Amino acid sequence: MPAPNLLFIVADQFRAMCLEPGGDPVSTPFLDAMASDGVSLTNAVSSYPVCSPHRAMMMSGQYPEANGVTHNVNSETAEWGVGLRPDAPSWAAVLRDAGYNTGYIGKWHLEAPVPEDAIHGAGPLEDGRYWDAWSPPDRRHGFDYWYSYGCCDEHLTPHYWTSNAARHQRSNVTGWSAAHETDVAIEFLKQASGKGSNGADPTPFALAVSWNPPHQPFDQLPPDYDTSYASLAPEVLLNRPNVELHTDVGREAAAIAPLYYAAVTAIDAQVGRLLQTLDELGLAQDTLVIFTSDHGQQMGSHGLLYKNVPYEESMRIPFVLRWSGRLEASAAENAGISSIDIAPTILGLLGRGADVPSAMAGRDLSPALLARGEPARMGDAAGSHGAPSSLYFYYPRNKGDVDIRGLRTATGKIIARFNAQDGLSTAVYDLVNDPFELHNIADPHMVRAMARELAAALAAAGQTWTGAAALAALAEPAETNMGVQA
Repeated sequence: MPAPNLLFIVADQFRAMCLEPGGDPVSTPFLDAMASDGVSLTNAVSSYPVCSPHRAMMMSGQYPEANGVTHNVNSETAEWGVGLRPDAPSWAAVLRDAGYNTGYIGKWHLEAPVPEDAIHGAGPLEDGRYWDAWSPPDRRHGFDYWYSYGCCDEHLTPHYWTSNAARHQRSNVTGWSAAHETDVAIEFLKQASGKGSNGADPTPFALAVSWNPPHQPFDQLPPDYDTSYASLAPEVLLNRPNVELHTDVGREAAAIAPLYYAAVTAIDAQVGRLLQTLDELGLAQDTLVIFTSDHGQQMGSHGLLYKNVPYEESMRIPFVLRWSGRLEASAAENAGISSIDIAPTILGLLGRGADVPSAMAGRDLSPALLARGEPARMGDAAGSHGAPSSLYFYYPRNKGDVDIRGLRTATGKIIARFNAQDGLSTAVYDLVNDPFELHNIADPHMVRAMARELAAALAAAGQTWTGAAALAALAEPAETNMGVQA
């Protein structure tokens, strides 16, 4: 039997609610069919719901301090050394070393920009920062075919660096970026499907396709985008009860929503094109397809529009797998995945579990996902509130900013904020009875129990944190706390 192929698809800022029954009022027929034919994980979580940190964990299987990406990568954070470390492991490097034909198409956003990137990339923004960057061939972490860029939010006039292009040799394109990148991906698949001259099976491939939409600018849409969402009332567009429609943020979210949903539907169409190509080329049977995102978007929930916050709208991401006859349907409810688990799980699914680098901290959840598999070991972050679970990270941007850690389980969540001036504060939510996180639990016994779980999960993961001592004090038994206060 030939080695299985991989098509790994990422859509930036595509929140999980877009694919849920009773969720966002958006049409996604191809992704719905993909989920129906495969598995859609209801507990897929972005551990650091902003672009670069999640992508770094997704590629390396390492936590932020280990892989070097503790913040979004731009020229400001590059001064702190933020960028995926050259020696970080990656699932792509493992597959390339196993003989795979590896390719990356689209947004990367893991390379720290250098001054030359301000000239040859997208250029500085109004605040002087620049985000786009060319990635040298020895910093592509296992991808041989390269059609990519760092970070540029120009959906209708994108640009790319190809495999052998130097920094000053970018290719400029006119057209909607996701459609163009799908065109390139289809050509890659056609080339990869060809038989060798001796009639041997083709080399297995692992292709990552990374679309920037539905990330803003929301009005940069393909010419045939779905305009029907504009006719929906705000309360239909934004149906989550944690959105206050009659506020400035609520009104802005209602204006954004029709465009965001139009981009989601257009992205769904690109998924359909890729799946159809696999079918036409006879590759569907032997190709694992994964669709996911780096984070979601608040869209007015909790008075916020975007991401990088520990609410469900930002943290929860789609994770849809299709692989004919090889996936366990019950995994949709019983298994979950967090950012660091993606890399080892990909390797496990493709039969390379023995090759997972020891430097990867994530869990290989493939046993729970494969048909006739055994239940996954939840490992370092499992707690009494139910597995699967995921740590949450937010690193301070300056000395006055908060340093945040959290733990999300299938049934509950604790978020702990700390800085030297204000000390420790916590928010605890019951995700079963309060899925929209409207009620911060104040019961000291519940807070203490969740604080113990977070402290244990951080310790098991080998994570240091500035608020660790304060969290440990909070997690102590009540009588100990009372004695200290006295």
